[in-house]
Amino acid sequence: MFEKVLIANRGEIALRIQRACRELGIKTVAVYSEADREAKYVKLADESVCIGPAPSSQSYLHVPAVISAAEVTDAEAIHPGYGFLSENADFAERVEQSGFVFIGPRAETIRLMGDKVSAKDAMKQAGVPCVPGSDGALGDDPQEIMRAAKHIGYPVIIKAAGGGGGRGMRVVHTEAALINSVNMTKAEAQAAFGNPMVYMEKFLTRPRHVEIQVLADQHGNAVYLGERDCSMQRRHQKVLEEAPAPGIDRKLIATIGERCAEACRTINYRGAGTFEFLYENDEFYFIEMNTRVQVEHPVTELVTGIDIVQTQLRVAAGEKLAFAQKDIQLRGHAVECRINAEDPASFIPSPGRITGFHMPGGPGIRVDTHAYHGYMVPPHYDSMIGKLLAYGDTRDQALNRMRTALSEMVVEGIKTNIPLHLDLMSDGEFRQGGTSIHYLEHKLGIAGK
Repeated sequence: MFEKVLIANRGEIALRIQRACRELGIKTVAVYSEADREAKYVKLADESVCIGPAPSSQSYLHVPAVISAAEVTDAEAIHPGYGFLSENADFAERVEQSGFVFIGPRAETIRLMGDKVSAKDAMKQAGVPCVPGSDGALGDDPQEIMRAAKHIGYPVIIKAAGGGGGRGMRVVHTEAALINSVNMTKAEAQAAFGNPMVYMEKFLTRPRHVEIQVLADQHGNAVYLGERDCSMQRRHQKVLEEAPAPGIDRKLIATIGERCAEACRTINYRGAGTFEFLYENDEFYFIEMNTRVQVEHPVTELVTGIDIVQTQLRVAAGEKLAFAQKDIQLRGHAVECRINAEDPASFIPSPGRITGFHMPGGPGIRVDTHAYHGYMVPPHYDSMIGKLLAYGDTRDQALNRMRTALSEMVVEGIKTNIPLHLDLMSDGEFRQGGTSIHYLEHKLGIAGK
């Protein structure tokens, strides 16, 4: 096992990784920008290094600064968390070339799965079902593009091959709008991702977003840890997640899960990863793989009893998985609410100082947050200040516990989305289970805007 790990991230995930390291007896190095100097995890780390000013381009995304921090502190490995450099293949390569262990997949695997076209090809070869779409990237021939769309059937969605985070997508309902939409998406993709390649898929009208968590070691072992339902979204950004997904046949989950584990073995995957699917009419369609730990990993930890972050550390250190597929049993139900510093109606970020702070407790409640009374929420980064989780023997119990916990939660001095989550806990259709990825936008009256 490592003696010292550098955590190349900030916020609640930096604290989460730090806790996993401390439990394993690993010393931690926190890197921070000038805006995060007073952060809790910076104070709790064995060592801390300032890597630049507030803008992430000059700190958390500045590869030489992160590598230098690892060198001066004699760290052995670097954990990238999620976001920032976590799915940057060049960074993973630099880490390994500099003599450190990258706690995640190999650079070539990140590249393979980071390109949506090559990822889809790899999944097809592994027997993972994909959304009907174009064979690879779209060319420049308008007639070929129109033929492909006609074969797939309207509506179709044009996606950037190197896209992510809900950007680089455009839905097309008619042939008349097709070519212009393809050209616009290509231009956006080049500007946003430095890659103009786009591809086309069938646009599913009322799908759910269901994902499969996987873990794999360097010895050819891979398992899946059940599924999560992440359908409660706004502008392709997840708001709330739960495990297991309500109302999906367990045999179907087992079939898809095993195919995902087999895909990991096929591409020699290493570490934690997530296969994201659209689910509609009892069919799963692969959309992408996230080659890192997810924001919503705790709901899977609660229903499986497996520490995903510690497993990442163990696998990166060369250990074999401590469990086989037959050992993994899902028990109960877990729900996670992302608590964001933002206006609950307009979703405008609300940075500032927290003047009152009280976190809930009680049976089945877990809080993952780096915030505290007096903490200054900086305006430079993602607005999430924590995650509130509730676990119960049944989905109803988990939702009732979540409603109670949300009503006890106090965050003053800034606006948060707690009122939105409280509203969802009493929403009849959500309580019934199985709402689509469009449900929240329709409920908020912003669908199509």
